[in-house]
Amino acid sequence: MHKLIFATQKLDSRDPILAATVAKVRALAARVDELVVLCDSSEPGIAPANARVHEFAASTQLGRGARFARALAGELRPRPDAFLAHMVPLYAVVAAPLLKPLRVPIGLWYSHPTGHPLVRLAAAASTTVFSVDRTTFPLASRKLVPIGHGIDVAEFTCADERENHDGLRALVLGRYSPIKGLDTILRAAAFAAEAGLHVRIEVHGATGSPLNDAHKAGLEQLARELGVDAVLADAVPRSAVPALFARADVLINATEGASADKVVYEAAASCLPVLAASAAFGDLLPDELRFDRHRPETLCERLLAFDRSRRPGLREIVATRHSVEHWADAVLATVGRR
Repeated sequence: MHKLIFATQKLDSRDPILAATVAKVRALAARVDELVVLCDSSEPGIAPANARVHEFAASTQLGRGARFARALAGELRPRPDAFLAHMVPLYAVVAAPLLKPLRVPIGLWYSHPTGHPLVRLAAAASTTVFSVDRTTFPLASRKLVPIGHGIDVAEFTCADERENHDGLRALVLGRYSPIKGLDTILRAAAFAAEAGLHVRIEVHGATGSPLNDAHKAGLEQLARELGVDAVLADAVPRSAVPALFARADVLINATEGASADKVVYEAAASCLPVLAASAAFGDLLPDELRFDRHRPETLCERLLAFDRSRRPGLREIVATRHSVEHWADAVLATVGRR
């Protein structure tokens, strides 16, 4: 492919949530002659040599939309081969009036349980819809192509730096939000303690918004009431995540619905055992590593049965089905023929 336009929120390896996008941009750039990245903001010098970055940050949503449209319009000559909106349906909606008259294929990558009206509009405007699998896109669509998550497997190794200790050291990564089910994890740890198993919960999540801060304060209060050994800390830089994986016995992910949090695949790529609730991990995790998000006693059962001496071989599954190379190949093979 000669020229691809890729629209995303942020291109920054330092961002604790969005840093993984950098690997996707690099993988796409390695497969095209010219990559154009439209983003709200970008880390200086992070883009590959054959990538051109346009930042459209502005103080208002209207201003951002206008700057996005101007940057896109300026890249339509020569005509791009395809356009890909990454995780933000609005990008596909705004781009469609400029791209459809030129018959430029529009791809939408979206993996989230919320199917609000803007997602419907974006799906209608798009030529192809990409998601992890058929459970991770919230709408029924004949345009849907499941392509895996796009994990940079090379970023993670099977390091094991655990110290000898009794009980379990459980790691939880994700923002402080009710959708993440952190209360279920705390209640399960309390049940485990009643059964004689000490579980230390270490949470790292984004704070800074009133909603996140309030939810974190509520969780801290719940941990005190339950008598759970829990540390609820701020998010860490992405560069610190592999070390957290190496020191933990297990990662727990209680996100509800059909969400496919990338941290589960990253932990699996690090050979760290994972206990997860979402049905989206059916191709990765056997039944004994899954639990019911709404029944903390089921997570407690998994914790009581957990063998910390085992490090399951999930890395090969991630490398085969969910690597960033597989993701980029699938995107370009699909939009290139539409």
